[in-house]
Amino acid sequence: MYYPEELVEEVRMKNDIVDVISSYVRLQKKGNNYFGLCPFHNEKSPSFSVSSDKQMYYCFGCGAGGNVFTFLMEYENYTFPEAIKYLADRCGTELPEVEYSEEARRQSDQKSQLLEIHKKAARYFYYQLKREGGRQAYEYLRGRELSDDTIRGFGLGYSSIHSNDLYQYLKKEGYSDALLKESGLITMEERRGAHDKFWNRVMFPIMDVNHRVIGFGGRVMGDAKPKYLNSPETKIFDKSRNLYGLNFARRSRKPNMIICEGYMDVIALHQAGFTQAVASLGTALTAQQSILLKRYTNEVLLTYDSDEAGTKAAMRAIPILQEAGLFVRVINMKPYKDPDEFIKALGTEAFKERIDQAQSSFLFEVEVLERGYDLKDPARKTAFFDEVAKKLLTFSDELERNNYIEAIAGKYGISYETLRKKVNQMGMTYGGATPVRRPRDLSGQKKEKEEGMDTSQKLLLTWMISDPKYFRAIQKWIEPKDFTIPLYEKVARMLYEQQAEGRINPAGIIAKFEDAGEQRQVASVFNATLKQIETKEETEKALQETILKVRQNSLAKAAEMLDMTDMAGLQKLMQHRRELEKLHISLD
Repeated sequence: MYYPEELVEEVRMKNDIVDVISSYVRLQKKGNNYFGLCPFHNEKSPSFSVSSDKQMYYCFGCGAGGNVFTFLMEYENYTFPEAIKYLADRCGTELPEVEYSEEARRQSDQKSQLLEIHKKAARYFYYQLKREGGRQAYEYLRGRELSDDTIRGFGLGYSSIHSNDLYQYLKKEGYSDALLKESGLITMEERRGAHDKFWNRVMFPIMDVNHRVIGFGGRVMGDAKPKYLNSPETKIFDKSRNLYGLNFARRSRKPNMIICEGYMDVIALHQAGFTQAVASLGTALTAQQSILLKRYTNEVLLTYDSDEAGTKAAMRAIPILQEAGLFVRVINMKPYKDPDEFIKALGTEAFKERIDQAQSSFLFEVEVLERGYDLKDPARKTAFFDEVAKKLLTFSDELERNNYIEAIAGKYGISYETLRKKVNQMGMTYGGATPVRRPRDLSGQKKEKEEGMDTSQKLLLTWMISDPKYFRAIQKWIEPKDFTIPLYEKVARMLYEQQAEGRINPAGIIAKFEDAGEQRQVASVFNATLKQIETKEETEKALQETILKVRQNSLAKAAEMLDMTDMAGLQKLMQHRRELEKLHISLD
């Protein structure tokens, strides 16, 4: 451990895991636990469970799990010292100076060095922009009507036409080839040797919310392909969990966020005073990015390109943003393609008007739907209104549904009553309004089917933290050494120690494991699928069967290891087997 165990436990206990995770994930209570969409993989049905009692989380879809420290390390890409410092600051606990373990220092040092490399690279690219060799790039940016203040504020730069300039610079700064390769800025090839990933491009530093450079985007100035090139994912850069410009936008104090498609759109909007603009990083908007936005706003405005590709991107983004609990509106930029072109042509006041006139995402979706129908054809017009009626059924709130019926009726010249009847008819046909998605118990769904002894031993460990009565019943027959899987035995020993001290603390056990993979495994151990049992008798029977299976397996393993000449050992083994024949579980 990097800090005294008592201090780590104090910080963990002062930061309720439900409160912490709720600032990242929209949670809904179901029974004793809270459920939401997992922030570590894309999903449509909530399988991410957070337990207030156990102070741990677990995803039944992807297997992510751990305590409050693990969550921050996974989500924010923090090292353990960074996670405990964040939580200590959050709860007002002062941390002492500590000595790092060798592995902790190595990981922390590597991350710090990668951030340092990116900071130096950003400065180097900016320096190159102002030199004679960067004149073309500078003139390109000025030609896009960016001011020197904007260029400096966003740290825009230029990667030299020579394909190993940055490599040579960073080598002189003392960085190893292994670390430079890990940074994603340098490519190592057997044939070409070491060379820069970016060369002869305008460079856009990508920063995290704390203004640290974590990656780059590079744009060609001619017609070469690819037009944009992004840094690969590294230990400090995950493009699905970051947004370009969010480091500035999160402090804008505006009532919404504007989502653009590209870097230049974000920069142009910021220069025009719309400092709430952000963009995804070369990929379609992700659930993680939507959750990140939800931390800073309740409303987003989409300004995707007005062409077919931009429309499709908006249609994909809308449900993802709504799943995160965001209200979505769409800005109409026609006849211009994107915000950059629009502002250059019509100015900031016109763009403000478009923001005020932005339509709800539902009306935008209906407008897109309309493009597939010839409304001059009576049959196609009827088919269009059938589809609109189906979409209106997605509103479970009657008042909201009626408001949209009124809006669509007014826009398409149909009477409110006629459209309302059409919606009601569709409701009779399709079973009424589509219910609001609610968390479902997906604990029976496993990435891989778990069978045999592994499952039985996990079930016992889950039972042991579920109810003191279960623990006492299991403890009479099972010892830690009966868990034949090494990790489970280690966890069992910790549980028995906690039981002796009078308090079961699953989250504290997770904190004792430094390896992220082991933390996930321990979290899964404490979230084994328990059968739906209705009565006390059924519970006793299930416990008895599982205890018998685990104990018999333990005795069989012991027999395999026993020397046949060890008569005392054989007699003891026979005695244990005879005792097991008397196994009877009672929860009274």
